[in-house]
Amino acid sequence: MRALSCLLLTLLALSACHQASPEAVDTAEAVPVTVAAAQSGPIRPVVAATGQVMAAPGAELLVIPPQEARIAELPKSVGDRVRRGELLVRFEIPSLDADSTARRADLARAQAQLETARQNAARLSGLFEGGIAARKEVEDARRDLAQAEATVTESRGAVSAAGRLAGREVVRAPFDGVVVARSHQVGDIVDPTGPEPLLRVIEPSRLQVEAAVPAGELGRIAVGGTARVHGASFHDERARVIARPPAVDPVTGTALTRLAFDTPTHLPAGLAVDVEILGEEHPAAVLVPAEALVQEGPQSFVFTVDGQKKAHRREVEVGVIAGGSAEILSGVQAGEAVVVRGQTALPDGATVEMSETPETPP
Repeated sequence: MRALSCLLLTLLALSACHQASPEAVDTAEAVPVTVAAAQSGPIRPVVAATGQVMAAPGAELLVIPPQEARIAELPKSVGDRVRRGELLVRFEIPSLDADSTARRADLARAQAQLETARQNAARLSGLFEGGIAARKEVEDARRDLAQAEATVTESRGAVSAAGRLAGREVVRAPFDGVVVARSHQVGDIVDPTGPEPLLRVIEPSRLQVEAAVPAGELGRIAVGGTARVHGASFHDERARVIARPPAVDPVTGTALTRLAFDTPTHLPAGLAVDVEILGEEHPAAVLVPAEALVQEGPQSFVFTVDGQKKAHRREVEVGVIAGGSAEILSGVQAGEAVVVRGQTALPDGATVEMSETPETPP
């Protein structure tokens, strides 16, 4: 009988050796974790981008000569403020003066020819009525009159164009602004094909930000959306989206989005900045701390804890992640406890020992 008992004990021991380890479904000791309750609350996506401060459309003037010219006056230097209507540059362009004189002479000749054609047409019309001139002579005179009128119209257009071009010898400020670049001095000979404009003037009260937004994030921004402009050398400034991009750059995979400052900025044009654009709010989202997420390839998981202090691995669908919180679209309900610390290598079904629940963002 004693030998039979020993045999049974031996068989039970061998059978236990072939069973799964209890740690595959549970833990011998409670695993310490920190948990937080999933909450219901608002969340907004935040689109991060880099940008540059620049003049708004119509708030920048690039001064270039209408053609090869000599700079006769250039009174403003970099940093100088200018008032609307103030002289920025005066060119000397002898060829424009000569061309304008020639166009006026052409117009005078055309007008003289027109007057002669009118008199000839009137004379022949009278002779035709008296039976002296032939109909063909009258028709030829009327044709010459029409041609003379067309020549005068053409000459007047040429004079007007020459006058407009000559008027570009003087450039005045179209707005109150500041000179931010100057590339030449008085006496220099310049032409329109030069690499740099003579002057660059901007209106500092109308600066904007042009931000390069990743193409995949464009669906999260809308015209009128609020944004934060920040950098290491200045305090945060508020802005809003005023224009969505019409196209995506296929090389960079980004699209340029324009933002206007809520109040006039003192930031300099050309400054590189970081931008955070707030997307549309999701008002009643299920939220968990972002640190609760466990990522395995494209799949996301969290560990929930039930009333028996057992941890359960749940696959979840994640929406917006912002401000330390993650939106859970499916897999977890508001009020459920999720593990935020200690979930690394935590077995499914493990017994846990919960520490004090940290506060979670609303």
